[in-house]
Amino acid sequence: MITDPLAPLPPGQDRSVGVTGLVGVDELDFSDELITGEAVVLELRPASFITRALALVADLVLTVTVFLLLYWLLYATSGPVDEAAGSALVLVTVLGVGVGMPILIETLTRGRSLGKWLAGLRVVRDDGGPIRARHALIRGLLAVLEIYWSGGSIALLTSLVNKRGKRLGDLVAGTYVIRERQPRNLPPQVAMPPHLAPWVRNADLGRLPDPLARASRAFLARAQRLAPEARHRLGFSLAAQVGDLVAPPPPPGTHPEDFLAAVLAERRDRDYARLWREMEQRRARSNSRAAASPLSATGFGLPDGD
Repeated sequence: MITDPLAPLPPGQDRSVGVTGLVGVDELDFSDELITGEAVVLELRPASFITRALALVADLVLTVTVFLLLYWLLYATSGPVDEAAGSALVLVTVLGVGVGMPILIETLTRGRSLGKWLAGLRVVRDDGGPIRARHALIRGLLAVLEIYWSGGSIALLTSLVNKRGKRLGDLVAGTYVIRERQPRNLPPQVAMPPHLAPWVRNADLGRLPDPLARASRAFLARAQRLAPEARHRLGFSLAAQVGDLVAPPPPPGTHPEDFLAAVLAERRDRDYARLWREMEQRRARSNSRAAASPLSATGFGLPDGD
């Protein structure tokens, strides 16, 4: 048992690979959260089945309306046609409106159809990023099977057994539907312990793995709600893992939670400072190009040379 959270482990043991197998991490429940570069936990709440069903109804109303309008226009402008040509025309219209139109709309809007817009929903990738054309294509093609052909029964069954409410198209495409209209309760920022600021400002924080930063950030945010035994055990375990990546070690007697807070706060501040420097450099280059003569080497005119 590790009594000092920052002491090295015995030979043959490694705790620098992340939080896999760490006792107590499951108590933090990361099921629907993402992590930013500053170890800020963002929660993307999956849409409920009822909300998705209401959005689907709105989309179906739009689809039927567009189909009827196109059918009327084609009938009014094409004149009499034979039965085979009429059947082919209807089939093309159904496929174009029922399959092609939803794929096109989700691609152009990055995951929002009319129904999803009305319901405040959006389709995102499993990592929280916007979907692309291939995601919309997979979802649209499989919708023919699980929504239109089966009357929605396949989509209902797969949604009920998946914790994110995914239908078959989402499982294959690697996407799910989230609620965009929800209270934005951002987690409080990690405060720097004043007595550790002089040490951590000059410390080498190494490359803190995202899973470990995520676990540490979530632990500090929820420490007050954990049972004392779990809080003690998890705090010491996380501090021990982070301690392997930090040099020099903190002052003797540092509390594990203060140590984690100092590391995360300094990591966040360094990231902000780096981003600010990069923004200033881009701005300086942009101003330099704008002020340069069109014929200079730094402008957009002739190259520098004889």
